[in-house]
Amino acid sequence: MTPDAGTEPTRGFTGRARAADRDPRLPPGQYDARDGWPVLSAEVTPRLTAADWTFRVDGLVARPRTWTWDEAHALPASEYRGDIHCVTSWSKFGVRFGGVSLDAFLGAAGPAAAATHVVAYSHTGYTAGLPLADVTGGRAWIAWEYDGAPLPPEHGGPARLVVPHLYFWKSAKWIAGLTLLDHYEPGFWEQNGYHHRGDPWHEQRYAGD
Repeated sequence: MTPDAGTEPTRGFTGRARAADRDPRLPPGQYDARDGWPVLSAEVTPRLTAADWTFRVDGLVARPRTWTWDEAHALPASEYRGDIHCVTSWSKFGVRFGGVSLDAFLGAAGPAAAATHVVAYSHTGYTAGLPLADVTGGRAWIAWEYDGAPLPPEHGGPARLVVPHLYFWKSAKWIAGLTLLDHYEPGFWEQNGYHHRGDPWHEQRYAGD
């Protein structure tokens, strides 16, 4: 897989529920992972260096394009500061990711009017399906820094997708590209029982939620 989900959907894997005085930043069924950032992956962490890394946008776009590490870093810098939530029930508050807004890459590629969804894919072969609306308008980043330092390989370095308003399995580690489509196409975890969208505040963990 990649990002931070268990090896199979298990409804008993819901973490430590809070009482009525739970932190209002916590979505339903989540707990505060204040002591660390859990690493959960179904794939072996790849040996991928910055020199090897590329990012491509293709599919329903006017100008399919691939960026190298240096070309991506030449785009306007952007960062996300806020919270993240994993389907395995942990949440982490006040994280800081640095990189480039996904809008910068998509703007250069020129999405077609017919494009409604994307498939994010990793250098490992992992995929995640998302609505285009969930990765545009300042809602998603290609991140290569965490808390001011290079993103560690076990957390998706040299670069990962960050879509913080959805469960973190959507934030593909070791990101390689996006393919724009005119329909929804399920990714790895969606094909294995996870929800097609994954909104933490609606507790969309599994198909049917």
